[in-house]
Amino acid sequence: MRHNIELHRSFDVPALSSRRHLLATAGAAVAAVGVPLAPGTFDPPGFRLGECSTQRNLDDEGRSQARRIGDWFRRQALVPARVRSSPWCRCLDTAMLAFGRAEHWGALASPRGSDEAGRPGRMADLRRALQEVPPGRFEAWVTHQFVLRDLTGEPTRPGEALVLRAPAGAGAGPAPITVAARAMLF
Repeated sequence: MRHNIELHRSFDVPALSSRRHLLATAGAAVAAVGVPLAPGTFDPPGFRLGECSTQRNLDDEGRSQARRIGDWFRRQALVPARVRSSPWCRCLDTAMLAFGRAEHWGALASPRGSDEAGRPGRMADLRRALQEVPPGRFEAWVTHQFVLRDLTGEPTRPGEALVLRAPAGAGAGPAPITVAARAMLF
């Protein structure tokens, strides 16, 4: 099992070993978690949100990875005040297996298979929500690699968590969100 913390650019961020350290690193923190392995590449044609049998879902290994994500956060004594998830079944399943709860949030929806015209609005909603997380609060957002790349301008891997920080005055503008740290959770 791998628990690798990588540094991002010029940030001097040692391994995130506690809630206190995470919040000191980012002030208010959001760990945006990419979905573990789900066989295939994209959802099949004609898939429908709310009907898991029509979507690409976590397999046994993906469910095991999701549980390991939760184990990693518990070992660090990191209990999110809020768990938000893309409405896709694999994201909701990841959130439930890792954190025991999930709040559906359309802003975390995959740009693949959702309304492309709504994409800029969803990104603005995410930026705004990140800025509104009060100091000292920790949240977990479970979403798709496409969303994380759109939000930060950087690629991610399945099961990777990004500790996000909103740049001062960024608002809903196009500037990428700052990645304070990255963690491979399994």
